[in-house]
Amino acid sequence: MSKSKLSLFLAIAIAMAVVLRIINLASREFWYDEVLSLLLAGGQKVAYKTPSDVPVILADYQPLLGLPIENSINDIVKTVANLLKGLAAEPHPPLFYLTQHLWLRLFGNGEGAMRSLEVLFSIGAIGSAYGLGRCLLGNQGGLLLAAVLGTNDYYLFHSLNVRMYGQLILWITLSAWAIIELISYQNTHPQTSSDNPSVTKSPPKLKTKLLWHVILSISVACGFMTFYYFVYFLLSLGVLVLILDRQRWWQYGLSLGAGVFITIPWVLWGTRQQLRNADFERFAKASSLGETVSKHFAGVTQTLGTHLFLGDWVTSVPPIAATIAGIIAIALLVACSIHLWQDNHRRAFTVAFLFGIFPLLVALALDIVKGQFTLGFGWGRSMILILPGCLLLLVTWIQLAAGKWQQTAGAVLLILYLTISISDFSLRHRWIFHQIADIIKQEPTTPTLVVMNSNAWGHVLRLAYYTPANLPVQLLAQKSEKLASAVEKTFASQPSTYQRILWLDSARPVWGLPSTPSQQDEVKKLLNEQFQLKSTKQISGTMELDKFTAYLYQR
Repeated sequence: MSKSKLSLFLAIAIAMAVVLRIINLASREFWYDEVLSLLLAGGQKVAYKTPSDVPVILADYQPLLGLPIENSINDIVKTVANLLKGLAAEPHPPLFYLTQHLWLRLFGNGEGAMRSLEVLFSIGAIGSAYGLGRCLLGNQGGLLLAAVLGTNDYYLFHSLNVRMYGQLILWITLSAWAIIELISYQNTHPQTSSDNPSVTKSPPKLKTKLLWHVILSISVACGFMTFYYFVYFLLSLGVLVLILDRQRWWQYGLSLGAGVFITIPWVLWGTRQQLRNADFERFAKASSLGETVSKHFAGVTQTLGTHLFLGDWVTSVPPIAATIAGIIAIALLVACSIHLWQDNHRRAFTVAFLFGIFPLLVALALDIVKGQFTLGFGWGRSMILILPGCLLLLVTWIQLAAGKWQQTAGAVLLILYLTISISDFSLRHRWIFHQIADIIKQEPTTPTLVVMNSNAWGHVLRLAYYTPANLPVQLLAQKSEKLASAVEKTFASQPSTYQRILWLDSARPVWGLPSTPSQQDEVKKLLNEQFQLKSTKQISGTMELDKFTAYLYQR
């Protein structure tokens, strides 16, 4: 294949990556964390109240998923203040929520509207990946890196996810591109031409250098204000400077320091409050040495396997599949690294290693020292910052060391990613609460009580978002162990209020344990005394959070 045809093929792959994002903007429901983002972005978290042991009107929760009523500038200021107050108890910095707040004001709270901002950020990240790859590996290297990042299913999922991870990749790729542009390989390391002669360049003009320093500072500030683990990547940038351009370390230090300095106001107010409210129990210690080693091994392998192969499919496969995929990913990365080193492409390898593997090793070392397990949290999303670097390592090998297999290897990787991504969004069902709403809408005028063994806000708010507000629906949401007593209390105080009961038994209530058989029997006994079971339906999506058994009872 000629260079022009190869470039066209890569450009088509990038276009397909963009199209996949656009056509899937509203192809699925908000999932648990997305609806929480919506609550926070509207500044309404402080107004949210967890359901108690008495029924509440479900429609009362729906206004919390948009902006509050505002009649003046003071009301707008109050909304923003409430937004910041709500974030003080969250584990993430404010930039993502502030951008989503602005987007919410402009375009509303629809799925496509809210996700469109993340899609724009992801398209920017694909463009930055092209710039980074072109700077290191030439035009085709840039196109290939942009194509594999754009078609990678894990990044595609997070590009269509109202969370901060899609934005984070933009700041990762942009800061990496900026610092590589600033490092003069030709002046400091003339031998760099052995890696890729076509990309050696003369030193940039002063205005251009100043521009890249500004871009570096802004991307570092935005990265840290989007996700605290960006600090791992910041460390990688510092190490890269010391290895490749030590003589001008102070210039980079000023730019990196300026980026950090910008974040100080939030660090002094918001971060301190977040640390007071932090829930470190989610990363609990293991009970034995064997369990510790096993958890760390699983964290590394499952993270890499998810990032490089499985993507969001990881939520539907057993953990052993992610571990096997991770072992294959590690073997592939190690093989590529050895080959690059042996072929004397050491500086190109160093850049890719520092952007991808190094932050993972730093995070693993801190986990070991602190006795925690953060790597595998959320199917590896806490370490999504390593994804561009790992992909850069694969692309670097393809461009510099694959030899006659260069085009084949690139095509295989792109076809693999496109296949995984297209099948993910075309074969997997993500319309869980629409099904629940459809059950309620079968008799739209009949007073209905939804009984649910989860009072977690992700379940409550998704139910409210997708159930039409004009339906006469009330909600009784309690933890599994308290649900039967709440039902009994409701029937005693309101014996003939409801004509229908929709009992939703969650397989993963989030804030509590699933119902035991005895707890289910208690609820069934109470319902059977006054109602008849009309139907039972299994409802499930792509993860256990979306799995319910829906029992419809009627008088």
